Amino acid sequence: MAKNKGSFDMGDYTTSAIDIKSYVWCIRNKIHIYPVAIREARWTIEVKNKDNISRDPKDYTKSNIWAKVYEYYRYYYNKYSNNEK
Repeated sequence: MAKNKGSFDMGDYTTSAIDIKSYVWCIRNKIHIYPVAIREARWTIEVKNKDNISRDPKDYTKSNIWAKVYEYYRYYYNKYSNNEK
């Protein structure tokens, strides 16, 4: 199968159970974390927490972009989920 013109290989990542739990909790609580292309084969990460958007100052390659995205999901899950009443 041919690749789409302009598409990039963003690597692979195998999610764990806590990755999925963190991801689902964040999405349900309006925290969205996603890669943003900055140049060919390099990405940064944006975090949209309700209406506030923050950008990671570092850039990542296909070997580490998804691990970092899920690290952010786990961070926000651990920081905020215990505060729910």
